[in-house]
Amino acid sequence: MSRIFNRQTENLKRQELRNNMPKAEAILWKKLRRRQMLGYKFRRQFSIKQYVVDFYCPDLKLAIELDGDSHFIGDAPQYDAERQKEIEDFWIIFIRFQNNEVYRNLNGVLVTIAEKIKEMEGRQG
Repeated sequence: MSRIFNRQTENLKRQELRNNMPKAEAILWKKLRRRQMLGYKFRRQFSIKQYVVDFYCPDLKLAIELDGDSHFIGDAPQYDAERQKEIEDFWIIFIRFQNNEVYRNLNGVLVTIAEKIKEMEGRQG
């Protein structure tokens, strides 16, 4: 059985993405790291199969994606939808935000994430 999470073949891609995070990702990461979000550990630039998600909480199987301008041109929306569907096949829940939401309403983004976590906790218990 092949490895699904953080494959060795994706190491360089993950490292490159971590070292060159867009501004919106850096802002959100400051709020997610060190278990600041309701005590849950998030990882940044986590790979699932050949894909890399911006943020991932293994305990909840929750992926958070931030979409910049490149996600809205050409075939990108279709690619994102197919990618998300393939990742969701592993029972991973997705939350998507646009970069502008982080810039204009960071508190609202954090509230949305917290609400999703509480909803997921309610299903686990």
